[in-house]
Amino acid sequence: MIEKNEETKHTEGVPWKIRNRCATFEEADNKRTEILEEGGLQVKIKWSRLRDDFMVKARLDPALAQEEELRLRRAEKKRRKAKLNKKRRKK
Repeated sequence: MIEKNEETKHTEGVPWKIRNRCATFEEADNKRTEILEEGGLQVKIKWSRLRDDFMVKARLDPALAQEEELRLRRAEKKRRKAKLNKKRRKK
């Protein structure tokens, strides 16, 4: 059996943003549930030793972010195409 060593390229996802800082885990957990109710977000709690607190981090769901990026790309393409057609009609 021959194995092929293929390197998979890792692509960075949507960045996490700090939404809140809390002194206790319970406060952070309550804030996390509030943010999750908004929908379309991924939320995590991270302990910060340096500041001695809990950070509530959130980001747009990667699947939704990809759809949004695709929608924006299509809109840009449509805009460029319309601009090109407008130039061609002027001649």
